[in-house]
Amino acid sequence: MFPKVPDCHKPNRPLVSNGLGVIYVLFATVYLFLMYSFEIEPQIHVSALTLAACVLFGGFMGLLDDWMDLKWRYKAFMPLIAAIPLASLALSAGLRTSMSIPFIGIIDFGVYYFFVIIPLIMMVVTNTVNQLGGLNGLETICPLIVLIGLIFLSGPMAILMMGPLIVWLILTVFNIRGKIFVGNSGSFAIGITLASFAIVTDLKLSLLVSILPYVFNSALILLTVFLKGKKACLSFDGKDLYCDHRRSLVTLVAYRRHVSERKIVLIVTLLIAFSTFIAVLLQLLQSPVI
Repeated sequence: MFPKVPDCHKPNRPLVSNGLGVIYVLFATVYLFLMYSFEIEPQIHVSALTLAACVLFGGFMGLLDDWMDLKWRYKAFMPLIAAIPLASLALSAGLRTSMSIPFIGIIDFGVYYFFVIIPLIMMVVTNTVNQLGGLNGLETICPLIVLIGLIFLSGPMAILMMGPLIVWLILTVFNIRGKIFVGNSGSFAIGITLASFAIVTDLKLSLLVSILPYVFNSALILLTVFLKGKKACLSFDGKDLYCDHRRSLVTLVAYRRHVSERKIVLIVTLLIAFSTFIAVLLQLLQSPVI
């Protein structure tokens, strides 16, 4: 049912089913539609429909990339479309337009929150999550950790993500073992899930702190592409991975040393776990009025 692609970092390059992220997209949207139909409470009711629309668009965007191999200049701005239902929800529900930034204070963006901040969050989060991949587990376990952190902080709204979380966890187990790839449909969908869920639950700062390793990885990739015109690339010697340049977070870990795929994934995962822990801690230390 799913196309098979070679696992380039395994001996003999075994073929692995790709694009299993569509399972997450289908289940998450059905689950959110059910949450919408139950009308548990007004905020959950309207947020469920908005999240479903965002996840569906993320899956469509990933499938479009798989079919057409979209250039990054197009993929970078496509998540702005998913910002439309979120901005509409924020306007109608009267969501807070301010953010509390440590050591700076509360910044109220006013009307710019709907037309600038929300689109920026969608664009940055979706693309940075998609750019950190290529190794078994990176595309699944890292966003899973961030999602768990957001769910922990979201209170009653956590019910919106409990079903999708279970499905993504199952996909993560198979992906870590090298049995499946979630593909662009999965990475774009989970990226949009993180961004949209953080917006509807007013956990924007927590999300941005959690994805700092993602942002660092994307900044390193873009700087080397724009300044040197070169892309990050890992070499496989039949057992371990090796790299002679530092053009991404993954190549930084493998720079001038032979490292196993699992060790690289573990190091990056620990970085994401640490940044997520800091994000949760900051949110818990904030004043209740913020």
